[in-house]
Amino acid sequence: MARESAELPPKETLSLWIREQAQLKALVVDRDTEAWQRDPGFSGLQRVGGVDVSFVKGDSVSACASLVVLSYPELEVVYEDCRMVSLTAPYVSGFLAFREVPFLVAAVRRLREKEPGLVPQVLLVDGNGLLHHRGFGVACHLGVLTDLPCIGVAKKLLQVDGLENNTQHKEKIGLLRAGGDSFPLTGGSGTVLGMALRSHDHSTKPLYVSVGHKISLEAAVRLTRGCCRFRIPEPVRQADIRSRDYIRRSLGAPTPPAPGQDRSQKVQRPKGGSEELEDEGRPPEAHGHGPETAESPRPTRPAAASVEPSCAQ
Repeated sequence: MARESAELPPKETLSLWIREQAQLKALVVDRDTEAWQRDPGFSGLQRVGGVDVSFVKGDSVSACASLVVLSYPELEVVYEDCRMVSLTAPYVSGFLAFREVPFLVAAVRRLREKEPGLVPQVLLVDGNGLLHHRGFGVACHLGVLTDLPCIGVAKKLLQVDGLENNTQHKEKIGLLRAGGDSFPLTGGSGTVLGMALRSHDHSTKPLYVSVGHKISLEAAVRLTRGCCRFRIPEPVRQADIRSRDYIRRSLGAPTPPAPGQDRSQKVQRPKGGSEELEDEGRPPEAHGHGPETAESPRPTRPAAASVEPSCAQ
């Protein structure tokens, strides 16, 4: 997907962001903290959440932030919060959290206030956690600010610490024969930054799973696999589907098939989109028209619009 160029923020802003990432990184917990995480069948896990931000293609001002909560192990949606938002920070590689996380934190806060019994016990994030330029991706950032266990799930390999999508890496991918097969992503420093996971028997491309907060890598990989009806884990997939549907309804565009209907990866998305997630990053479309609840009246827009495929960082 082509990404438009975006103006970088001042050096002072980048320095502040780097300093904040370093401060928050010190709070990351990369081990299991809940009893359900240590249970082979995740006994005690009842609610899993997913978040996503979708963009209107060709519109530099509109985006939709989505939080969904699913029952576990049934993977049925029990809560949904979609809002049009105004993204004030530009896209900068490695700093996606400063662009999007405030809106996702706000969604978690609303859930805690309105339906505390539905707060997820873990959040799956369409991006990276410890697998990041400075070891603090969007899944870590969201986890620390919400104090929830978080898992980073990315579609493409973020090439950091010597990790490369080279011939050797592709050979390892070829050895992933069945859903659940995985191999460690060991950086040049010798640190295991995440795992490449074949999430579904019928998927040939791996997902890149990394720790966000308050969960071990082993549990993160097992849970990601356990949440996959398709290639993408269902919490993230549903957050993506519903944010796109919300944009279409808000803009007066045709509504796609209901999420409960069978969706093939080739026909469920508008032209130029897919069911799959990108890796770290978002197209530099930004800025919305203010918060709007899923229950509030939706504005009528004069033209139908397609939806920009979402990525993650």
